[in-house]
Amino acid sequence: MTPEKVLDALRNVQEPDLGEDIVTLNMVKDIAINGNMVSFTVVLTTPACPMKDMIGRACENAVKLLVDKEAVVSVNFTANTSTKRTDAGAVLPKVKNIITVISGKGGVGKSTVSANLALALAQSGAKVGLMDADIYGPSVPIMFGVRGERPMMKSVSGSEKGMIVPLERYGIKLMSIGLLVDEKSAVIWRGPMASSAIKQFVTDVLWEELDYLIIDMPPGTGDIHLTLVQTVPVTGAIIVTTPQDVALADAKKAIAMFSQAQLKVPIIGLVENMSYFVPAELPDNKYYIFGKEGGKRLADEYDLPFLGQIPLVQSIREGGDIGIPIMVSDDMVTRKAFEEFANNATRSIAMRNANATAARVAEVIE
Repeated sequence: MTPEKVLDALRNVQEPDLGEDIVTLNMVKDIAINGNMVSFTVVLTTPACPMKDMIGRACENAVKLLVDKEAVVSVNFTANTSTKRTDAGAVLPKVKNIITVISGKGGVGKSTVSANLALALAQSGAKVGLMDADIYGPSVPIMFGVRGERPMMKSVSGSEKGMIVPLERYGIKLMSIGLLVDEKSAVIWRGPMASSAIKQFVTDVLWEELDYLIIDMPPGTGDIHLTLVQTVPVTGAIIVTTPQDVALADAKKAIAMFSQAQLKVPIIGLVENMSYFVPAELPDNKYYIFGKEGGKRLADEYDLPFLGQIPLVQSIREGGDIGIPIMVSDDMVTRKAFEEFANNATRSIAMRNANATAARVAEVIE
């Protein structure tokens, strides 16, 4: 065996989402050969890559079939999370991907989806932050069990003012207006004040190095959405809907807002929440209370990736209320649904970064 022969063999291993072989994509590093033992490292586009095991098996098979059937192959993995950021990094300089989670209306479970997406990515090895941008109805403190806790301030070299240190829970950095004001107090702010708070969450919070910053947006299409896309280069948006027509109609408005020429924020995909009800005592039964596959039809209509269906089960609600999200619970059936959604989202983000134009700050004419 020689490194050249191993490389030639690995040219037959395709990265399934990017459509090229892993050698052409410069994903193979550090080939080492000792007798019939060969080891090398494959550099993935994200630590949360759902195709890692499949790529590893394909690498092992390629070396044995095309180089030496007696080879003992050791495939190591590392990751260099892909990004399309080409800005100067004046805001969130160490964050590689900024993902907004949006819906046209409230009550569709957007915060639940945001929280469990962040957890699924973190459990796969990615560095993740979760920003609760819903100024008027923050949910993150309750859902992560940090009610009443307050973030600390930290002095940073080169900065005249201190930075807010986000809380950490379950391996995720968290920031929410609910961590700064008493939960019994209403946030009665006009649009400019709410927009100013969002800018502070971007510029005055010490997010540090992240593979993904998930931003749980407020419902609707308003000031906060415009402020965010004018402040940071958003990698893409995930649309959350439920199957019924009244939710789908508002989801269309969210898609239209982010797709319009002034914003041009790519849509990572659409996820359908509360797709069907599954009673705990009858886990194999599905009851389509809000209609069937409305989200999938909407994704097909707009030619968007359909990222998955999340069931309506009691444990999701209970976990959110007691501060133990479903991704850190022992409900394996529901966790699997969120894991499949997160895997599809991760793949869609990687493909967006490989094929789309650079992420940019929107220029909106007021």
